[in-house]
Amino acid sequence: MIRLEFYYINLEYAEFLRGFDSRVSYLKDGKEHRPYVGVILLVDSINYFAPLSSPKLKHIRMKNKQDFIKINNGKWGAINFNNMIPVHIDCCREIEINNIEDSAYKDLLRNQLSWCNSKREHLEKIAFRLHELIITDKADSGLKSRCCDFKVLEKKCREWN
Repeated sequence: MIRLEFYYINLEYAEFLRGFDSRVSYLKDGKEHRPYVGVILLVDSINYFAPLSSPKLKHIRMKNKQDFIKINNGKWGAINFNNMIPVHIDCCREIEINNIEDSAYKDLLRNQLSWCNSKREHLEKIAFRLHELIITDKADSGLKSRCCDFKVLEKKCREWN
């Protein structure tokens, strides 16, 4: 089994998709670009980039849902499946964790990645189930309102050059 890795997503690609669905995570804070870190999961023969959220106090109190899962009970952040987007591999750049200078951030990424690899099958099932609910229009209105429009984004992904 191939290990999961973390990736940065191409800013232009993410902005392209955001033009068709405002729920695609926004990557600009004023003049600065926030890194878009996530894991790539194969969902129905399509590579999907599921973004991570850095640890926040609110994660510890939150419950796992169909579109959100805490990493190590929220201590190491979360995975936002609702914001996952289809990607071409050439729009992603693998994160070289060993090259990160900030030791606290490096440790966090190592812990997150180890956790994700230990839960890989579970993460793939979550992504697949959520994708299926949204694609087949079987999600309740609350879930649907939080999730990207996977059908539209898959079409636009195929159009990306």
